[in-house]
Amino acid sequence: MYIENRLVTPKAIERRDYQVNIASSCIERSTLIVLPTGLGKTVIALLVIADVLEKRGGKVLFLAPTKPLVEQHAAFLGRFLLNDKIAVFTGEVASAKRIDMWKENDVIVSTPQVIVNDILGSKIALKDVNLVIFDEAHRAVGDYAYVFIGQNCGEAGALVMGMTASPGSEPERIIEVCENLDIDGVEIRSEYDSDVVPYVHDITIEWKRVEMPEEIRAISQNLKDALNEKVEELRKFGFLTEKKRVSTRDILSAGQEIRKKLHKGKSPSLFTAISIQAQAMKINHAIEIAETQGPSALKSYFDRMEEVAASKGSSRASKQVLKNTKVISAMGITRHATFEHPKLKVAANVVKEQLREKKDSRIIMFCHYRDTAELLTRELEKIKGARPVRFVGQATRGRDKGLKQKEQVALIKKFTDGEYNILVGTSVAEEGLDIPSTDLVIFYEPVPSEIRTIQRRGRTGRKRPGKVVMMITKDSRDEAYYWSSKTKEKKMHRELDDLRSKLRDKIKVGAPKGEAFKAVLSSRESTAKAEEKKDQRTLLDFKGKEDEKVEVVVDSRELGSKVVKELYKEGLLVKTERLDVADYILSERVAVERKEVGDFIRSIIDGRLFQQVVRMKKEYLCPIIIIEGEGLFHKTAMHEKAIYGALASLVADFSMPIIFTKDDTETAQMLVSIAKREHKEGKKVLSIRGEKGGMNVRERQRFIVESLPNISGTIANRLLTHFETVKNVVNADEEELKNVKGVGEQIAKGIRRVLDERYYLASKKDEEEDKEEKE
Repeated sequence: MYIENRLVTPKAIERRDYQVNIASSCIERSTLIVLPTGLGKTVIALLVIADVLEKRGGKVLFLAPTKPLVEQHAAFLGRFLLNDKIAVFTGEVASAKRIDMWKENDVIVSTPQVIVNDILGSKIALKDVNLVIFDEAHRAVGDYAYVFIGQNCGEAGALVMGMTASPGSEPERIIEVCENLDIDGVEIRSEYDSDVVPYVHDITIEWKRVEMPEEIRAISQNLKDALNEKVEELRKFGFLTEKKRVSTRDILSAGQEIRKKLHKGKSPSLFTAISIQAQAMKINHAIEIAETQGPSALKSYFDRMEEVAASKGSSRASKQVLKNTKVISAMGITRHATFEHPKLKVAANVVKEQLREKKDSRIIMFCHYRDTAELLTRELEKIKGARPVRFVGQATRGRDKGLKQKEQVALIKKFTDGEYNILVGTSVAEEGLDIPSTDLVIFYEPVPSEIRTIQRRGRTGRKRPGKVVMMITKDSRDEAYYWSSKTKEKKMHRELDDLRSKLRDKIKVGAPKGEAFKAVLSSRESTAKAEEKKDQRTLLDFKGKEDEKVEVVVDSRELGSKVVKELYKEGLLVKTERLDVADYILSERVAVERKEVGDFIRSIIDGRLFQQVVRMKKEYLCPIIIIEGEGLFHKTAMHEKAIYGALASLVADFSMPIIFTKDDTETAQMLVSIAKREHKEGKKVLSIRGEKGGMNVRERQRFIVESLPNISGTIANRLLTHFETVKNVVNADEEELKNVKGVGEQIAKGIRRVLDERYYLASKKDEEEDKEEKE
């Protein structure tokens, strides 16, 4: 029996009751879907998309965290959705092209940051979007791009659908995801629900426990002794309690506490404490590698630490760790080790047995470290019939080059086609890539995260019965991580069942939209206070109604900051440009350079600060510097007198106003206040170049050349350096112009058109182009 829908390819997708049931709920209200990996969340998305396009029209925005996952979803919709107006948005697609694609297509499949940038730059708007889908919705917390888009979905009134296999074990996190995405309903299914059971394949889980060799135990004990020394030192500083066992989380928390105190004021003892904490973390990491990976991986870790310690400007922590006598002993045993971790042979035997039973098997072996992935790949190559390939992330670490996304996709295709039959993958293989179902998944080591465990396990048992083998070293971090993950996963399922039950009860009695989740947690007073604060009117609200939005120009490099998002929330019309001067232009006369405390200090050291000030003073009547953040005199080794001297020079020598803000929110509020004040006085943003008064001859020459199309300050400088005079620039033909770095064929043609076109003809053509654009 197949899905029947006018917009879905006929007789192509099997009808499953749970998918149809969940889709029906998603069509009625904004919903979070929690469904185990491999049970077809994308099919549910297809059903909802088809219904929305047919009955509501408008656009559909389908978001996924990575480019390969975006391309996977687009390819799926291309096969099964009977609508060819599907566009893919990624950072590789030019911004100008995305504007046209947005207008022309019904379904946009995109990475989230691209959409955030286009919204903030006023290039697209969500008002025409009737459905937004968030894949891997558990990411919608903190500052992730999903949160900003989710807030704007609520304002636009779009239907929202979130999809995840593992939302986390903490109820507060689940609630946070739902609130951030403006979601009101939850559809949760497990392998045991009645409408899911008929479609679930059995997954057999085996544990392979190995003994820890005495040599590794000796290495581990030396490192533990070294760690205990550092723990005792931190206790003397008052940053760790007297409990017997100190966990990784405890050491991390100690570091956070020390840094908080450092922000409040300098102290030699605090600098010593932070160095000791860093040493403890490095030793703690070495223990984990020794117990779970073995001598080869640990040797590589020590080698990297020695390289760091020997490098110029290296941290004190690496050097101190390498001087520790216990660490030196551990390094000595490691250097002379002629064996590998016993898990290596056991894992190879598991693979050998699987290929003997089923020659055409597909196997994924997960491991945490790249060094281990390399070692495993070499070991598996020795097995008859095994064709392993190492599968790692994009980042390059030292001499170990990562895999670009295109290379990752190519390897997965070769794995699917059978050229490789074993994927030895790090965490990159857990989420966000279209890796086909496998017969066997091997955990070379357990991971303490329930989300990652579920994602790894979900790579098998999709279309046929599967098997999972867990490699565990007795009395090691392996066992601790295994039980940690298991406990968290049980807690997650309990919380989800509890959440489902409470929501069902609440919805049944008719709770209004947006209220369902407020009954789940015992205290929601903060939400009420936030709403009350939101309703309070500010001084600006009493100054008359504004008929049009206040426009500001923002340097495109600022798009990653929270400041721009706050400006957008406040209703300002944000336009993005690559600015040569300032970060924010608030009117014809006001430009603002925003500097976080750390950047302000660095700009004094490298001389950028006063160069920027000179340019701002010459190009704008009212330039302003905002210094954002706390601890200006405590976050750096720069002497206080030097900082005061720089501030005094800005004020006394350059008459430069300086505004101090606590954080990005205060910065945004200040920018909003200035922009609105300028707007009310009629000083709208008409130009990004500012005032021309006070320029010398060289500056006027550059200003004239900059007025040519698509010519930045940098390219103007290159043109004048190359041709020597403005006259020579104007007289140069296209080929001569293209000899200058940064001037391509399109820019050269644009320059020649402006210079050669007769004025009345140019005006006529401009009018015709404007008319066509409006139509």
